[in-house]
Amino acid sequence: MPPPAVLVRTARCLWQGQWLTLMGGLGPADAEGRYRRPAPAFGGRPSLPADASVASGHVLIVGRSCPWAHRAWLVWSLRRLGGSIDLVVVEPDPAAGRWRFTSPFAGCTTLAELYRASGSDRGAPASVPALYSRSQGRIVVNESARLIELLNGWPGDGPDLWPPARREAIESWRERLQDSVNDGVYRCGFARNQAAYDEAEAELFSTLEALEEQLQRGSAVGELWLGGAELSLADVVLFPTLIRLELVYAPLFGCSRRPLWQFPALAGWRARFFALPGVALTCCPEVWRRDYFGSLFPLHPSGITPAGPDLASLVAGPGGSPSPGKPAESPG
Repeated sequence: MPPPAVLVRTARCLWQGQWLTLMGGLGPADAEGRYRRPAPAFGGRPSLPADASVASGHVLIVGRSCPWAHRAWLVWSLRRLGGSIDLVVVEPDPAAGRWRFTSPFAGCTTLAELYRASGSDRGAPASVPALYSRSQGRIVVNESARLIELLNGWPGDGPDLWPPARREAIESWRERLQDSVNDGVYRCGFARNQAAYDEAEAELFSTLEALEEQLQRGSAVGELWLGGAELSLADVVLFPTLIRLELVYAPLFGCSRRPLWQFPALAGWRARFFALPGVALTCCPEVWRRDYFGSLFPLHPSGITPAGPDLASLVAGPGGSPSPGKPAESPG
């Protein structure tokens, strides 16, 4: 026997109120219900430190499921900065809603403790990525956009991903991607109402269509990347979102109007990026799905991790063969 209609209406009303309360804790929104990313605690880009070349003088703190941390991890890997910057991976603690260290770091067991020890306000979110200075004993920057710029200028033997000659084109794409794609998928998933979702979803797919057109034009003249013929920070900031699209954002955030295979140039771009040396080691699809579906309770109350496509099939190159490399076991 179905439950009485009045019970269904009451339950829906109560759940809607609780959902709005939980969403307020998950991410802030403006008066129109649009998700707005919180301001970072250490948002400025510091100058290149004098001890930048010192072995293990700095530590890059990342979480495997976070796309913002992923972009910093990618720059660290592509520019081969492991000699001077150590990598520490924090794990989510869904019950407490925070990041924790697998072993004590700088006398702290959670990332929030390290933030407070570094002088952040008590109400500031303790997010990844974060760059920690061993000599200063504190976090020096945690805004991913500024952090990847700093890492690009770090002493290393990797490629320059932000060259002055191409910076105007790179920055044009970075600015658009930040709002409509990188934040855009979250604006879809964390929208408080239909209008906010519709706006974010339309902007997301409009930008994906513009990316497809750009890559099609570029390929005709040998420019396979967003900023031209060479890889750049514009490509770096796009990849973490697109590699998670079918695995997480389409099913969980409602970003499912068109699958990426309907954007052949973008799908080919993603396969090329994944095939770059070291990139596969930063991709942890099972962790992504476990953390997103298991931790974002207001969006997925059951906590059940649904089955999804295999990453190898998503990044298959021309002819359907998987791109080189495979996702690694969890890094240390």
